[in-house]
Amino acid sequence: QVQLVESGGGLVQPGESLRLSCAASGSIFSIHPMGWYRQAPGKQRELVAIITSSGTNYAGSLKGRFTISRDNAKNTVYLQMNSLKPEDTALYYCNEVVGSYVYWGQGTQVTVSS
Repeated sequence: QVQLVESGGGLVQPGESLRLSCAASGSIFSIHPMGWYRQAPGKQRELVAIITSSGTNYAGSLKGRFTISRDNAKNTVYLQMNSLKPEDTALYYCNEVVGSYVYWGQGTQVTVSS
């Protein structure tokens, strides 16, 4: 069974950085698309970034500040977030696409506040 565990969230000030991690187990990690999504209070879950064997894609407004990467040897996908803004405050989730199934982690909270 696929399991995803996010970590690395926390409370930071505007302009600071965080790196989120998502550790995967139970799948052939290296061949599956992985993604980061986020959901702010009262808003719908939205795409942050995805990484596939072909490359990466980002939500337009986040490109340049956020970077998604993966370490297949560690079965882990990362999200480097720089120059964080209060509007980046959200619960961040990773997912893994395995055929027609999409698996989600439990999320990690990121709060950007002075």
